[in-house]
Amino acid sequence: MATHNHIYPRKRYYWYEGSPVADWLGDFSDWLEKSSYRESVIRLHVAALRFSLEPHAPVPRERCFSQADLQEIIVCAQRPREFRHTRSAFERFLRSCGQWIDPPRAGRYVDLIDSFRQYLVETRGLAPSTVDQHTRVAGLFLNTALPPSGQLADISTADVEHFIAARAKQLGRGSLQMTAAYLRSFLHFCTDHDEVAAGIDVFDMPRRYRGERPPRAIPWTLVEQLLDSIDRSTPVGLRDHAIFYLMAHYGLRTGEIPLLILESVDWQARTLRVEQAKTRSMLVLPLTDPAAGVLQRYLREGRPVTHRPELFPRLIAPAGALTRGAIAEAFRRHVRRSGLPLKGASPYGLRHGFAMRLLERDVGIKAIGDLLGHRSLEATSAYLRLQIDALRDVALPLPGGCHAHR
Repeated sequence: MATHNHIYPRKRYYWYEGSPVADWLGDFSDWLEKSSYRESVIRLHVAALRFSLEPHAPVPRERCFSQADLQEIIVCAQRPREFRHTRSAFERFLRSCGQWIDPPRAGRYVDLIDSFRQYLVETRGLAPSTVDQHTRVAGLFLNTALPPSGQLADISTADVEHFIAARAKQLGRGSLQMTAAYLRSFLHFCTDHDEVAAGIDVFDMPRRYRGERPPRAIPWTLVEQLLDSIDRSTPVGLRDHAIFYLMAHYGLRTGEIPLLILESVDWQARTLRVEQAKTRSMLVLPLTDPAAGVLQRYLREGRPVTHRPELFPRLIAPAGALTRGAIAEAFRRHVRRSGLPLKGASPYGLRHGFAMRLLERDVGIKAIGDLLGHRSLEATSAYLRLQIDALRDVALPLPGGCHAHR
């Protein structure tokens, strides 16, 4: 336990060194440190774990725990929030050690869902996240379309249409289309295994048309006001300002921000290398002096001290890059605080606004597409459909002037 002396309070070190669960405390503190938790947070978690485990000592180091075990053991009426966080961290630690017991799965069609999952992985080779989406829709369909006493073989096309109609009231057009595609894949699998009647997987798919909604561009004046409204006196503010500055001035996608690492910025060549997962290409952009200043201040005052390579790591543990969801939530938070008329806007509006601004400066569509990382002019055109002033310039004058048809 001597290696953990820097973690535990000095005056109470002997509480931990002589604890009957010292092996748990030492390994847990090591894992927290490797996961880039702050030292003050590590001390709180370790203290809470000692308080929780000692009454149950001895606790074999090889013991496995379930969610019910942790809810019974790691609890404190006086500090429920802190112990809830410790319970969550300890669960991740147990999962990393292979000592976590998942609850038994219940339901009439667990085996069918497992077979469907195996088919998606082994036969279709889908990514884990995509497999999860397929199986989630399949489970939802089985739980809602089938009555408690119903059988899968009794499913009809009317049940399928009723399910899609019910989801249409809760989802947007794009999400509904994906849900229908996942459901059709599941029903096709069931048809091949003689679980449902033939042809049940054939139904009309919801349609979504290119250009049916206007672009999401945010006017540049509002972009500047939004960036100026971000409080840069805190590490979170400096990080968020740097992220949205890059998105606004370089047209980066939300999914490209988590892929930026420290080596993406070449200070000598003054370039920014952007990995574009959507097109599987690398885009090299010039690093302007203002952008360099924003990044330098963030790295100096806002980025946490960590061995992680991400340019924008999470400020709280567990360590790792920001997710797209976290960036979207940060954008909504700053929009609310700014009070600007941006209701319904998303971070993608910064990218659309970047494209519109370039067009207003007479930059060619091909050059705009190259900066945005597009493979076709059609993709770029979707960003520029509401450039009314440019469209007016394209319009042809009426023969004979405005009085020709009177």
